[in-house]
Amino acid sequence: MSETSVPGNGAAGKAYVAFDGVQKSYDGKTLVVKDLNLSIDKGEFVTMLGPSGSGKTTCLMMLAGFETATHGQILLDGVSINNIPPHKRGIGMVFQNYALFPHMTVAENLAFPLEVRGLTKADRRDKVQRALDMVRMGEFGGRRPAQLSGGQQQRVAVARALVFDPELVLMDEPLGALDKQLREEMQYEIKRIHENLGVTVVYVTHDQSEALTMSDRIAVFDDGRIQQLAAPSVLYEKPETSFVAQFIGENNKFTGQVAGLDGSIASVTIGDTVIKALAVNCGNEGDRSQLSIRPERVSLSDRGDNVVDARVCELIYLGDHIRCRLDVLGNDEFVVKVPNASDQTVPEVGGHTKISWSVEDCRALDYADLPAVAQPSTT
Repeated sequence: MSETSVPGNGAAGKAYVAFDGVQKSYDGKTLVVKDLNLSIDKGEFVTMLGPSGSGKTTCLMMLAGFETATHGQILLDGVSINNIPPHKRGIGMVFQNYALFPHMTVAENLAFPLEVRGLTKADRRDKVQRALDMVRMGEFGGRRPAQLSGGQQQRVAVARALVFDPELVLMDEPLGALDKQLREEMQYEIKRIHENLGVTVVYVTHDQSEALTMSDRIAVFDDGRIQQLAAPSVLYEKPETSFVAQFIGENNKFTGQVAGLDGSIASVTIGDTVIKALAVNCGNEGDRSQLSIRPERVSLSDRGDNVVDARVCELIYLGDHIRCRLDVLGNDEFVVKVPNASDQTVPEVGGHTKISWSVEDCRALDYADLPAVAQPSTT
């Protein structure tokens, strides 16, 4: 997409981190990263999000220096770092497996990168304590990693990445080994630290909820390319491709054929039904198109621009809303999220209803035969 070559808030050439035409191949034939152009401003929190094998982790490893770009340049503050070894890049790194030295105490783990840099014992002690206080582990310096919980070990790993005051921190699936509650706590903790320090963070995950919660911008990867780069709200509300619509958040989709284009509005036929949608990326008249509608944008009424019949297949009570699974135009996985309000009537399972949505909430995108993407648990 065009946005992938544009820095977050400035002109080209002023980005703090830049991938310039970067490619990566392990066998000399297949590119796992394809012509990557990505600019990241100083102080930004940018997440590389995508399924396994999409190229996101390879990009992070090239930035860290653990992998070498096959083609193109990686620049840090305007200087190419392609030939600079990892330990001389001055980058903090947090791994999924924590990578703490088991034979060292917490304080010794944090002091190690400072000792390598030649700091005095007094300076090391002060910086270690400050970093531990930052992650609320100030009284755990004398413990060894095995004496800590998973969440505590991850806090120590974050502190170690920050202890030498790097301006760039890379995080590779850092919360993947934690349970749901700890993972959510650490998301807010890392975001808090980022906001307090103003450090630049490049974060890799396959978890869309993590990315939406923490990021200033998200680069959605698939097949070695960035499919879309934007703020979380833009990715969710205005996906540019069927892959992004399917991968970010829950999404209702229909496959149809473009019957006509009138300015920004596409008419898409699904059987005998014509649906009006925003013509975002649907090609030309006669092309196949995938329609995308978010569950919360659909109402159980006949007052929208597009009105269709639906049969209720399943109702799940979730407190603040009721999740309705409907059969709509042959799609029996169509979901509507109905607010749990006193004036809202929901038909019983097996009942029929009218549903509707506006043209602005329906996007006509490229056709792609994509597998279903697992959504976050509602429990």
